[in-house]
Amino acid sequence: MKKEGNVRKNKRNVRRCSSMNISFSASLPGDVRGVFAESLCAVKFSVDPFTDFRESVLEMIQDVGVQDWEEMEELVYCYVTLNSPDVHHFIAEAFLSTCSCCYKSG
Repeated sequence: MKKEGNVRKNKRNVRRCSSMNISFSASLPGDVRGVFAESLCAVKFSVDPFTDFRESVLEMIQDVGVQDWEEMEELVYCYVTLNSPDVHHFIAEAFLSTCSCCYKSG
């Protein structure tokens, strides 16, 4: 009898845990145009947001082939609209760092 009680309790815990599954998704705003319109969004948890944003920005610049400041502004817009205001300063730092490095090497 005691064993059955534990089984019931465990089943209840399993049900409770399985009902707490969390799913995240992201999609670009409808007004995104040009080279980024077909881009896929990835959701990521980070312990180092600056580095992760910077790597992501560099990857997008290289993969998409950002050609001018207009496209760079569109990329910034994508990052800002997809992310919480709590991390906007990391996004700004990542873009400024990237632009600074590109300016120095160019």
